[in-house]
Amino acid sequence: MANKGPAYGLTREVQNKIDKKYDPELEERLVQWIIAQCGSVVGQPEPGKSGIQVWLKDGCVLSELINSLYASNKPIKVIKKSGMAFKQMEQISLFLQAAEKYGVTKTDMFQTVDLFESKDLAAVQRTLMALGSLAVTKNDGCYRGDPNWFHKKAQENRRDFSDEQLAEGKNIIGLQMGTNAGASQAGMTGYGRPRQIINNNP
Repeated sequence: MANKGPAYGLTREVQNKIDKKYDPELEERLVQWIIAQCGSVVGQPEPGKSGIQVWLKDGCVLSELINSLYASNKPIKVIKKSGMAFKQMEQISLFLQAAEKYGVTKTDMFQTVDLFESKDLAAVQRTLMALGSLAVTKNDGCYRGDPNWFHKKAQENRRDFSDEQLAEGKNIIGLQMGTNAGASQAGMTGYGRPRQIINNNP
């Protein structure tokens, strides 16, 4: 990969906006979770944004993370450290494919360059948060760490109604539509006649 020079003008403004979305407190929580989930095999990053980028950049820590969420039949068969850029990017891609199969939605996924070239580390945080939330929600015994680190995802609460219940529901006027209780036509004039306005006070 060619080295990029400093960004100027609009490019710099855009990058600054992206950088502001990065959450240092969230970084600390995610690092704690990854270490709790994977164990000492993943090591520990240097504190700060660049430290976490270097730690995750080769894709090996991420691959260990996704594998640790499976009791058996690990999605990434080979995790190999490499100094070659295309191998590192390939390892990140394997993590992203496995995370999508695990249930992380496309909208919560980062792009390989977001991590590899440090384009948008906030997007990397978003993916890891979504992965953690899914792991807590699945509650299959594979999640390790404090369950309060992540929100549980909403789960389907399916209801099945019989045909009779559905037919009964059609007879009820929903309160959003107003009510006909106490309605009467008292005081109404016949259609087509002008309204009588009588002023009794002289």
